[in-house]
Amino acid sequence: MANTTLQDAPVAASLFDRERRDIVDARKGLLIRITPDGELLLTSDERLLGHEEPFPEWSIVLGRWQGMPIAVVEAPCDDVSTARRAHKVTDCLPMLSDDERCLVATALEVLHWRRDHRFCGRCGSPMVMDAFEYAMHCKACGHICYPRLSPCIITLVTYGDDMLLARSPHFPAGRFSTLAGFIEPGENAEQAVKREIREEVGVDVHGVVFQRSQSWPFPHSFMLGFTAQTSTKDITIDGVEIEAADWFSIDELPALPPVGAISRWLIDQHVKQVKAKRHA
Repeated sequence: MANTTLQDAPVAASLFDRERRDIVDARKGLLIRITPDGELLLTSDERLLGHEEPFPEWSIVLGRWQGMPIAVVEAPCDDVSTARRAHKVTDCLPMLSDDERCLVATALEVLHWRRDHRFCGRCGSPMVMDAFEYAMHCKACGHICYPRLSPCIITLVTYGDDMLLARSPHFPAGRFSTLAGFIEPGENAEQAVKREIREEVGVDVHGVVFQRSQSWPFPHSFMLGFTAQTSTKDITIDGVEIEAADWFSIDELPALPPVGAISRWLIDQHVKQVKAKRHA
């Protein structure tokens, strides 16, 4: 796969504007509702956003959506007054646009952050949310906590046209995906790619190339997507993080991650390139 650069992939204007300083005290606009379990409450016709409405207490203003203030609030999944139904975020990915996925990721991560930093990790005193930026302040000791982002690598390994896909024990039955893992202290991303793949499936890779990134709010991961090649098809799974792994051709693929996930994008890009090569 060719390397993706900023010049190769111009960024279109987003419907979601993160600037919130002048509207942080807005009292009405568009609202995203998320359950305490992290599920999206969609409208009766399965849309993310409804009409303009008052912002409930404890909502957090995220910015603007198409010029209108937008906020997120944690809402009970059995709140039938809004006629909304709870859906797993991963199930919603295929029906959301890129801008909506970005919006949902922001909403989920901000809610996680506020919930997990109600008290100071240094002295235990209550924390107060900053009026203008995503920062929780401790007035007792001055400690400041920003939303956490955990950098991860996710990599499609290939041998010729075949793809190495694996499944974690927590995946839905039959689903395989690309290999992923957290970057450890002191590592760069390319070192993490090589270490994680060697640890999980016993394969050494080369030709590591960055492709694209994605915020993955489960609960606060930031995915760095790569492709890499290997010179062997011998696999030795770790049996802990990975319960099965195999090589797949584009003609015999297993159940894959949902559209909208960076793992699916890496797989789909490879499939397109192999098909284009066949018809060249």
